Amino acid sequence: MSKEKKNENKNGNEEELKLNVEEENQTEEAPLTDQQSDERIKELEIQASEWQDKFLRKVAEFENYKRRTENDQLNLIKYAAESFVIKLLDVVDDFERSLVHIQDAKDTSTIEEGIKLVYNKLVKTLEEQGVKKIESVGQPFDVNFHEAVMQMQNDSVPPHTVLDEIQSGYVYKDRVIRHSKVIVSDE
Repeated sequence: MSKEKKNENKNGNEEELKLNVEEENQTEEAPLTDQQSDERIKELEIQASEWQDKFLRKVAEFENYKRRTENDQLNLIKYAAESFVIKLLDVVDDFERSLVHIQDAKDTSTIEEGIKLVYNKLVKTLEEQGVKKIESVGQPFDVNFHEAVMQMQNDSVPPHTVLDEIQSGYVYKDRVIRHSKVIVSDE
């Protein structure tokens, strides 16, 4: 095809498009009567009112959702230890039974056995929850786990070795919740 024919086709297509656009504009721009305008305005007002109602409902739903999730989070934090407390109640029950029978016991060895059983049950419950006792005696002093309250001369162990534990320390999962208070060997 020659350049002239291409230009003619191109110009012809452009003119055709212009005519189509003008026809569409003429049909769209047909003037509305007052009655049609009033009806169209009422229609649009009804639509706007419906959309506003939907919007307000969605805002209210979101606020309710937000309030519910905040309450759920607060309750989760507030009652997080509930299952742990329930497990501890078994230990409290054992102590109460021991206290009732302490007065009737004539042999202190049975009392001692009962207390050891309750203690072991308590330690087991704590371990199930991720609480573990820090083993200190005989270990090298570590500031991450121990708090030195005193130093003593002891030539039988290397310097900075824990000789005795005054108060036990505990780790909860991977965090020290209480350092062991210890007596450490001097240099």
